[in-house]
Amino acid sequence: QVQLVESGGGLVQTGGSLRLSCAASGRTFSGYAMGWFRQAPGKERDSVAAISYNGGRTYYTDSVKGRFTISRDNAKNTVYLQMNSLKPEDTAVYYCARAGTMIAGMDAREYNLWGQGTQVTVSS
Repeated sequence: QVQLVESGGGLVQTGGSLRLSCAASGRTFSGYAMGWFRQAPGKERDSVAAISYNGGRTYYTDSVKGRFTISRDNAKNTVYLQMNSLKPEDTAVYYCARAGTMIAGMDAREYNLWGQGTQVTVSS
């Protein structure tokens, strides 16, 4: 059974950086789009970024454009989220997810496999 495991979260000061990783077990990784989502306390889950099966297309929510970068290494079955210039409003649990198709956007309904999440806290 395919599983997604996130890592790389932590506590960082405003303006700092973190790189999240999401490792997928199993061989069915390279044929699917992947995404990152986040959920802050008391708020709904929001989309953050998405990447197509081969990395050729990427999508970002407006609030992270220019600060976050999604990438993937299919040889390592891993997707990354590089987060720079972090702000307190980026504080959330970050989840990676696998879509059911090769190309997917920012709608969580396109994703059918989810990781457990990793906490990111940005102090002011």
